[in-house]
Amino acid sequence: MSARQQRAKRLLWGIVLILTGLIVACSPPVNSQIEPTTLNSRYTEEQPALSGNGRFLAFVSNRGGTRQILMYDLQQQQLVDLPSLNRRNAIAESPSLSYTGRYIAYIANERGTPVIELYDQATQRSQILPLGYRRGVRNPSISPDGRTIVFETSRRGQWDIEVLDRGFDVELDIPDGSPVSQE
Repeated sequence: MSARQQRAKRLLWGIVLILTGLIVACSPPVNSQIEPTTLNSRYTEEQPALSGNGRFLAFVSNRGGTRQILMYDLQQQQLVDLPSLNRRNAIAESPSLSYTGRYIAYIANERGTPVIELYDQATQRSQILPLGYRRGVRNPSISPDGRTIVFETSRRGQWDIEVLDRGFDVELDIPDGSPVSQE
C-alpha cells in the first residue's frame, strides 16, 4: 500500500470516528429520566401549572428528547400517565389545569401554527378547540370547573384577551358533593 493510500485510509478512519462521536453525543440517552417517580430530572422542566385543589402539577419537559407536557401527582409523588396527550409532530406548551386536573388546556404548535387544545383525562383524548383564528394564540388558562378558557390572541394585530365559554352541556370538573350552579 502506498503512502498516499495509507494517509487516505487514516483520514477516512478519522472521519468515521468523528462522525460516530457526533452521533453518540447528539443521541438522547437510553434512560432519559433519573427515576420515573421524580418531579425534577436532569432535563429542562418549565412552565409549571398547579391544579385548583393543589394535588397535581403539570409542566413542560424535554425528558424524552422532545417537548411534552407531563403531570405529577404531589400526593402520590409520581408522574401521571396521560395517554394521547403528547403528539410526536406537535410541540406542547403552556399547560393550565382545572380544579382536579381532569382538564388540561394547552398550546400545541404543529408546523408553526399554534392552536389551543383541551385534554380530558376521563376520556383520555385531546381536542383542538374550534377558535377559527389564523393568527397566533398563547397562554391559555382554564377555569377551575373546566367550562371557560381564557387566552391571548393576535387576530387584531396586537395581543388581546379572549374568553371561550365551552357551554352549559360540558361535564364540569367539580369536587364530589359540591353544588353545581350554572347561570
